[in-house]
Amino acid sequence: MSNNARLALLGPHGLDAADLDGFVAALKAACEAGDVAAIILRLAAADERALVGRVKQVAAVAQEHGAALVVACPGFVGDLAAVAIRGGADGIHVDKPRDLKDLRGRLKEGRILGAGGLESKHAAMEAGEAGIDYLMVGGLYPDGIAPDPEGVLARTSWWAEIFETPCIAVAAAAEEIAPLAATGAEFVGLESGIWLQDAGAVERTRRTLQDPGAR
Repeated sequence: MSNNARLALLGPHGLDAADLDGFVAALKAACEAGDVAAIILRLAAADERALVGRVKQVAAVAQEHGAALVVACPGFVGDLAAVAIRGGADGIHVDKPRDLKDLRGRLKEGRILGAGGLESKHAAMEAGEAGIDYLMVGGLYPDGIAPDPEGVLARTSWWAEIFETPCIAVAAAAEEIAPLAATGAEFVGLESGIWLQDAGAVERTRRTLQDPGAR
């Protein structure tokens, strides 16, 4: 088995119905360009029926290409786990979670529970103890601001060295990909600004992940 990091694609924050068709087309092109292991779908809040329909559209592309699909929806007050399951997704992603143990108990049969937005070591360790399937480090804030890349790199290195739970280390810019891949993180995530308008970025990233030390 290769020790190279695998690729995760992050959708834009607050994806709504108006932009969904374009996103699905871009995602299909990206998945065809490289080996995508996971997709993190960050939806705008809507009613449960509408969200299930949106998840189904994206799940069809993910399943066609063998990628795991996890769903995030900040601001949604309903049952996100039920939305994910009904929509055919593989699990859910929550930022700054408070109820991980409850969610872990409800997401069974191999369903994925991922967490992010945890910028302290203590909070990250608590999430790991609650049984998450991955910790996401980095990623744009909902207002579009990127976290400090050096801080993301440091937290990724710390987690990857100590913990068994997989890590998705998120690059907000192309130059961050190779350093994150070299940390030993199991996955490198690409923000949508890197890949959404440029499917070729996925193939370039795949080559970088195969040899993060290359220049």
